[in-house]
Amino acid sequence: MLGMKKNIQEVHQAFENKNLSVTELTEHYLKAIRESKSNAFLEVCQKRALDQARAQDEELKKTGFKIPPHLPLFGIPLGIKDALTIDGVRTTCASKMLENYIPPYTATAVERLETAGAITLGKLNMDEFAMGSSNENSAFGSVTHPTHPDRVPGGSSGGSAAAVREGLCLGSLGTDTGGSIRLPAAFCGIPGVKPTYGRISRYGLIAFASSLDQIGPMAGSIEDCARLMQVMAGHDPRDSTSSQKKKPDWIKASQAPPDFKKIKIGVPDEYFIKGISADVQKTVQDALAWYQTQGAELVPVSLPHTSYGIAAYYLIAVSEASSNLARLDGVRFGVRPKELAEAHDLAAFYKKARSLFGAEVKRRILLGTFALSSGYYDAYYLRACQVRSLILRDFENAFKECDFIAGPVAPTTAFKRGEKVSDPLQMYLMDAFTIPASLAGLPALSLPCGEDPDGLSVGLQLIAPHFEESRILAAASAFEKRRA
Repeated sequence: MLGMKKNIQEVHQAFENKNLSVTELTEHYLKAIRESKSNAFLEVCQKRALDQARAQDEELKKTGFKIPPHLPLFGIPLGIKDALTIDGVRTTCASKMLENYIPPYTATAVERLETAGAITLGKLNMDEFAMGSSNENSAFGSVTHPTHPDRVPGGSSGGSAAAVREGLCLGSLGTDTGGSIRLPAAFCGIPGVKPTYGRISRYGLIAFASSLDQIGPMAGSIEDCARLMQVMAGHDPRDSTSSQKKKPDWIKASQAPPDFKKIKIGVPDEYFIKGISADVQKTVQDALAWYQTQGAELVPVSLPHTSYGIAAYYLIAVSEASSNLARLDGVRFGVRPKELAEAHDLAAFYKKARSLFGAEVKRRILLGTFALSSGYYDAYYLRACQVRSLILRDFENAFKECDFIAGPVAPTTAFKRGEKVSDPLQMYLMDAFTIPASLAGLPALSLPCGEDPDGLSVGLQLIAPHFEESRILAAASAFEKRRA
């Protein structure tokens, strides 16, 4: 019975028809988490979740089994990426450095979900401090791909994507700095949305790169992603980068198919380059062909600075990471092992404390510190920021010719575990198609559009102008429902 409730609307109907209680649903997911071997959850909030569920069952009885309108996520069990704080719940960022950190406040995005009635099941595994594309950088073990155990689930929000696909929660929150929602969503075969930078408050998100980090939803359908985003979005005075722009009705947008005869879809040559898998290219092109059958016009667009995206991103992101992670020193934040007391001077103290970072985090801190050092700032960081402006200009020019841009999320499907661990550059290249939208702060999503011969999911990426999430939500939802 529970397995048939695959989306929020079905769950709410079951609640109102008295076929299912919030407690029963929550216990079902908690049991699934206990039995799972995927390592998707780092922390399970069993008591907290059941207390929330029982309180909601009592509320439901008082309302005559009618979902209160002010609780659009009533009784919906969610998983939260471990980069987002929850008051009183251990938050580690999948790092030994924060192994015992208990935050005294809750991230705005999580707070809004719970205020809307969502149930928090626990914290989800990730690459340490969101640095990675495979979820192999977690200090607490990697996440197993939900359908192909020999493959990676993508990163850094691998736990968030795997948990939804495996049926351990109805939806989840991830974070996207250079593609960390879209890539794991594509690899695991679920929808994932990165909204416009500033749409969702970053308050309570442990920062990797502050000018790039964004919070977004993953779920079993585009409509459910829209429902989660509808609740989370909106101005937050606690986040200086939070936009005051009014949010439209994304749920309605995801339910109403657009008039494709009036839509132009931009297809950049730069996203179909040498090295892209033939299976990925064909599957994405087949998806684009479907849009043509609905009346949409495919127009070629140019994003000439795309090839510089990875270099610019990995200068800007590591520079900001070096600055943001400086506070994790064993004094202000971070664990303080007993051996730190043996340090004979400050340098030795810091060396011992920061040795708790994993290899990838150390690599990025070192690169960022170098890029920001005296004599190199102008040559590296400043130049990367200038390239970022050029990439944004490319998109602005392209959007003069089309309503949104479409292409692959990644050049390949999910790769084998351990395949790219020893070659960081090859790992970084997995983000070649997702990074440009992140640098430009644009809304983008990943949508499953087919599978390769091995049964691995291929993700279709849709990118819209700033604050035009409705365009891609409507187009993606129509594609998702094409066989309904």
